[in-house]
Order: sequence, then structure tokens, then C-alpha cells
Amino acid sequence: MKIAVIGTGYVGLVTSTCLAESGNEVTGIDKDRDKIQALESGKLPIYEPGLLELVQRNRREQRLKFSPDLSAVEPASMVFIAVGTPQATDGAADLSNLWSVADALAPHCRSAKIVVIKSTVPVGTNRKLAERLAAHTSQAIDVASNPEFLKEGAAVDDFMKPDRVVVGVRRPEVAEALHELYSPFLRTERPFLVMSPESAEMTKYVANAMLATKISFINEMANLCERLGADINDVRRGIGHDARIGFQFLFPGAGFGGSCFPKDISALAHMARTLDVGAHIIEAVGRVNEAQKQVLPNKIRRHYGSALKNKCLAIWGLAFKPQTDDIREAPALTLIDAMLKEGVQLRVHDPEALPGIRALYGSRLTYCDRPYGALEGADGLAIVTEWQEFRRPDFDLIRRLLREPVIFDGRNLYEPKTVRGHGFTYYGIGR
Repeated sequence: MKIAVIGTGYVGLVTSTCLAESGNEVTGIDKDRDKIQALESGKLPIYEPGLLELVQRNRREQRLKFSPDLSAVEPASMVFIAVGTPQATDGAADLSNLWSVADALAPHCRSAKIVVIKSTVPVGTNRKLAERLAAHTSQAIDVASNPEFLKEGAAVDDFMKPDRVVVGVRRPEVAEALHELYSPFLRTERPFLVMSPESAEMTKYVANAMLATKISFINEMANLCERLGADINDVRRGIGHDARIGFQFLFPGAGFGGSCFPKDISALAHMARTLDVGAHIIEAVGRVNEAQKQVLPNKIRRHYGSALKNKCLAIWGLAFKPQTDDIREAPALTLIDAMLKEGVQLRVHDPEALPGIRALYGSRLTYCDRPYGALEGADGLAIVTEWQEFRRPDFDLIRRLLREPVIFDGRNLYEPKTVRGHGFTYYGIGR
């Protein structure tokens, strides 16, 4: 197939590349000409494991092209829209990027096309987009919904080996075309689920809301365990073996962030409020998460007391999760802001997220390319992102480099007994 993908962010670039990898001719389109120029020279605007090699290979094989011009959609029979839908001030999803694309796209729809919404959008957006396109073109345009379930840091594998593919369509012929497109990725009998566009739109929000609920729930239980003298890691193992519950997303920590969970639960709650339907659980998930982001700063304040102002703290991990450079809504931002407000000097390290943090904070932080370099002259270490390389550190070296042997483990990477055996004061979450 000839395919166009509008948007070259996390979702759009992964979608473009993986569809090209399966033999399609794909053009990735973005109005940001600098981004397109970088992509054409083999440089990615994001960090995603395994993606660069796929982009370079498909560029060499001439299956993947990039363009800043929407006219590049004209030869395509299928057009994916993968633009950002950030959170607006009232909590709703901001669809201005989507509508801007729709209005600019219509004049280039000079033949029948299937337009596929890959962006996360409120229920009813599919119908509105179909009406908007129909008002500006006489061509037969079908609008389908195809929500993405990609995890940053594992997005390529998630696309190539999906748990399921969900499509929302109004005609069976559209479902058949999408099934043909996705068939190379469904060879292990993973389900291809066809439903209405409204159900597909809702599926994305409900999936993220459920996962976010598990995180906020285990974080709340972790705080309760800590007060009662229980260990949340033991409790997690005790409930995770229940097949009805499972272990995924039951790891307590410093709160969740990223581009999906915070804005999607906010948008879901906004939809409920608009319809005067109670969304008490979803609203509580958001409140619990915001409170959880304060747990680590509060532990640091209690430990140092009035002496905090004159301290220097090392921070390992700045991205909202490992295997990404994405710092949107990252718990590390909450910690940095809180410590800067207290007058604390900060030495920070992350394998991928330093450029994004530097763009936000400038000279207010000391940026360290190596994890142990961040410890030099610091009074303590706070860990906010569970990068694999932090899991087996040299505790004796850490102790020699730090002025005071104290670790604030915001992701429960270490066993308290082991760390304390090396002479550290150790603070975990719920332990």
C-alpha cells in the first residue's frame, strides 16, 4: 500500500517506520521542516530503542520518505493522523492540531481515501472529523479510529508484536483494508478487534485509565504499608500471584508521568464532567498521583530538616520512565522544582534525558554525563527513574563519593537490608 502518516512524534514515527518495514511505501509528514531535514539526514528527534536502525534501513530501501508538505498524501490510499492532543487548561484534550490537519488535508484528498485517526482523541471525534472532511471535499473519505497502545521504550516491539489491534469503522470494507495492512503483525494469532469508532476511541482511554489506576492504587497502599510497618514489596508479591490481579503496573514509586496517562485520565474525567456523570475513581487516580510525586521530596525534607538549604543532592533518572528521553510530567521535575525552591544544589544524570532537562532548567543545575560523576560533592542520592544501569551499582564507591551515605530510592531498586549493610541510611517507598 501507499501510506501517508501525518506527524513524526513517538507514535507517528514508529507507525511510519514499522509500516514501511512490512513492505509498504510510506511517507512521514510533518510541518516542522527542521525535523524533516533531520530525519532525511538520518537523525531522530526522539530516543526509542531499535528505531534508528529501522529508519535507516527503510530509507535505504526507499520504502520510507519524509516530507513537510501535505500534498505528499495525494498518492496514498490510506492516511494516518498521529498529531499531538495535549491537555488543555480545563483538562480536556486539545484537538487544535487535529482540526488544523483536517482543514489542510481536505484539498489534497483528490481520490478516495481511508483516513485513520491514530491520535488519542475524545469519543465523538471520529464522527466530527468525517463531517468536517465531507464538508470540504467531494471525494469518498472513510474515517477510521485505530488507537495506539505503544509503550515508550518498547514501541517498536509493541507495534511489530501487538497484544491486539483495535479498529473502529463504519463500513466492513474499511475493516478489511486495515486487516490487510496489519496482517503481517498478527501472524501469532493476536486478535484484530473491529468495533464502532466510538468504542475504539473509548478503549484507548479506558486502557490507560485502568493501568494508571493500578499504579495509583499500589502507591497508596505503599504509603499505608510504610506507616504500618509492612513492606509493600512483600505485599505486591502476595497479591500479584493472584491471576485476577497480576504483577504488571504494581510497582510502587514516585508517581507516573509521560505523555499519555496524566492527560488521558484528565480527558476522561473531563468527558464525564461534561455529561454530568460521576468519575470519582478516575479523579482520585489523578489526585493520588500528584500527591505521590511529593513523597520523595517530603522524605528528603524530613531527613535533612533545617539543614536542607545548604545541601547538594545527586539525582539519578530524569525521564518519566527508562528507555526514553521523554520528560513530560516526569516525577523528577517535581523533585527538582521542590529542591530548587529549598535552595538545594542539584547534580543530575540520566542516560538520555539530559538535553531536555537542560532546555528547561539551564544553568540552575549541574549536568553530569556519568552516574558516579553526579555523586562527587553531593550529600545524598535520589533515584527517580529505574534505568537498568542503576540496579547493580558499586555501593562502596557510592559511599566514598557521597559526603553523607544516604539514598532516597524512589523506585525501590534496592533491598533495604543490602544497602544498609553497606553503611547507608536508606529510604524506599512503602518499606
